[in-house]
Amino acid sequence: MPFHSIYAGKKVLVTGHTGFKGSWLCEWLLGLDAEVTGYALDPLADTDLFCQLDLASRLHKDVRADLSDLQCLTKLVADLKPDFVFHLAAQPLVRLSYAIPVETFATNVMGSIHLMEALRLSNHDCSVVMVTTDKCYQNREWLSSYREQDAMGGHDPYSASKGAAEIAIASYRDSYFSSAEGPVRIASGRAGNVIGGGDWAADRIIPDCIRAIGEGKPITVRNKTATRPWQHVLEPLSGYLWLGAALSEPSVLSFQNASALAGGFNFGPSLPSNKPVSDLVREFIKHTGGEWIDASEPDAPHEASKLNLAIDKAFHLLQWQPVWDFSQTVKYTAEWYLGADSPAAARKLTQLDISNYTRDASGLAWADSR
Repeated sequence: MPFHSIYAGKKVLVTGHTGFKGSWLCEWLLGLDAEVTGYALDPLADTDLFCQLDLASRLHKDVRADLSDLQCLTKLVADLKPDFVFHLAAQPLVRLSYAIPVETFATNVMGSIHLMEALRLSNHDCSVVMVTTDKCYQNREWLSSYREQDAMGGHDPYSASKGAAEIAIASYRDSYFSSAEGPVRIASGRAGNVIGGGDWAADRIIPDCIRAIGEGKPITVRNKTATRPWQHVLEPLSGYLWLGAALSEPSVLSFQNASALAGGFNFGPSLPSNKPVSDLVREFIKHTGGEWIDASEPDAPHEASKLNLAIDKAFHLLQWQPVWDFSQTVKYTAEWYLGADSPAAARKLTQLDISNYTRDASGLAWADSR
């Protein structure tokens, strides 16, 4: 079994489990025989991936609550005593963050702090992966890639909130979770722009493509030259899962303890997958049909135009690397949307993508079935 069977029979808490990435992660963890508990707000619609996969009936526990509720979160962690925590809950949209900056900062910064405080108070043996974003870095529009030691920051409220969350994570780690032999081991994961089946969020390019194609309209592309590190959702999830496994059992990577892994990790694609939005749309409609138009907005809220991630640290310390190239990533994403015409089909395609991805990762450390 992948990840050296470390998750089999273990208690795993996933925050943000009703979201796009959280749903994919829960599906994968269930396939690894983990006992999964989720903590999140309700899904936005009954068409969301969480509902398509019928995860509510398949999880060990499905908790609907806000990260602002420290008392509820603290009680859950104390009662559950999870072996692993994956923190994905967030306000994840750049453009929306301009409209709701207070909520964005409250969720992304204080929500992360509340989870870490619950872990501090419980103080039980636990491996924790706090998920932020590639946008946590102070973006200087560099052509070079951002590395884990680069400065945190952000122009828009979303990016700034994620940079602030990383600073809070480092503070809790240094103040309370720094002992190599301590019960709580904490690291953070920073992913690129993920795509994959089942994302229906507003202001994301692939969902926008699907909605326009379904309505028989041209796809409106508002920022065609913006370059992003495109990757399938399974790429960072494999990194999070392997990082969590290594935090729990450092010996899988020949480490004596988890201290070398307690920090931030970039999980991005290979350099050729760093492409402008227009290239992504052109590649996508090769599979789906449709057409697109340039709908650039001169007065639109600021969004970074260049963003690349360096993944040397994950490669050398975790022996992790991307599996699917750009064309494979787009192909699997398009095929999911074209085939997921019912909840049963959506679940089958999701599980098939996980199986195909694991197969194609053969030879990597996490996919070794030892």
